[in-house]
Amino acid sequence: MAQRNSSDYAVVWPRSAKAVEIKPLARRLDSMEGKTIAFLWDDLFRGDEIWPILKGELSNRFANVNFVDHDAFGSTHGDDEHRVLAELPAKIKSLKIDAVVSGMGC
Repeated sequence: MAQRNSSDYAVVWPRSAKAVEIKPLARRLDSMEGKTIAFLWDDLFRGDEIWPILKGELSNRFANVNFVDHDAFGSTHGDDEHRVLAELPAKIKSLKIDAVVSGMGC
């Protein structure tokens, strides 16, 4: 700590140490045609309005797109979020999901 009446000051960096290493992004799909897309939602900000619009637009652009609604997973925020997120990889695999849209409140 700096001494009183000293020209030296203690400085602290506002960031914490890195907790997670940066990983490469997943490879993008070549197309969404014939793919299964899941929607995750935190039950907070208009996902119930946005998801039907997004499904309609994706269906218009890509043939044979399948969707798995957010209620198949549970809320990604709140009391069950740790369980929901822990179960997510297995559910994605078992439901043969190709892509995920994750909506959250702002």
